[in-house]
Amino acid sequence: MGDQMNATITKRQEINHGLLVLQVTPDAELSPFKAGQYTVLGMQGSAARSPHAEPEEPQADPEKLIKRAYSIASSSLGGEYLEFYVALVRTGALTPRLFAAKEGDRVWLGPKVVGMFTLDDVRPDNDLVLVATGTGMAPYLSMLRSAYEFDANRTTIVCHAARVSWDLGYRADLEGLEARYPNFHYLPIIDEHDRDTKWTGEVGYVSRFVTEGTIADRLGHDFDPTRTSVFLCGNPLMIDSMMELLTERGFTKHTRRNPGTLFVEEYWK
Repeated sequence: MGDQMNATITKRQEINHGLLVLQVTPDAELSPFKAGQYTVLGMQGSAARSPHAEPEEPQADPEKLIKRAYSIASSSLGGEYLEFYVALVRTGALTPRLFAAKEGDRVWLGPKVVGMFTLDDVRPDNDLVLVATGTGMAPYLSMLRSAYEFDANRTTIVCHAARVSWDLGYRADLEGLEARYPNFHYLPIIDEHDRDTKWTGEVGYVSRFVTEGTIADRLGHDFDPTRTSVFLCGNPLMIDSMMELLTERGFTKHTRRNPGTLFVEEYWK
């Protein structure tokens, strides 16, 4: 079964016991992809599981590959490895095995990179609001790392929600971008202040940034679809609530057949 493995974990960084950054280098040359797209990772059922995971019931077939789709967090211009931002699902099949893996371990990497959650169809004169919960940040990281035009005549806002501040992965990177570029704004928010008493930032749901006018303040104009494009990626409950809120403001979901200014990632890892 080992001959199915076609890539190597070349870097592994645990943000905490529940969040992991993996860099995976394929044996063959990387296929071109667009920032915002995703691919599939896989490990054998016989691979060890993290001690922080719950016992597996029923146990996976040791002879079969366990595969899941993950958005790519690395630049589309790198050409050497793919980076993934992974949350531990303690009852899951694949993530406990990824968390137990070490640098140098072999994994399976899907041959195709796919997805329509890209910047291709964004109006060039629109401001951009990127909303994520948890590891839904991954496609935005790829966008921002792929020759993004921070100095263009566009305001970019990243809204990231997590349970606690130590779950705000890549926070230092995003704060660095905010300090460097006047047109870039990073808005983090947590929802468990009782567990994170030292946090002095925003607490609640990411929708607060809409209802309380924070996004409009950063944009410098009304938060409306004539001048703003919005991306949503993460927990389905967040996506549903934000879609309802934004639809009331005139945003329409984008499809190739019916272009709009509300872009939604349709799968949940």
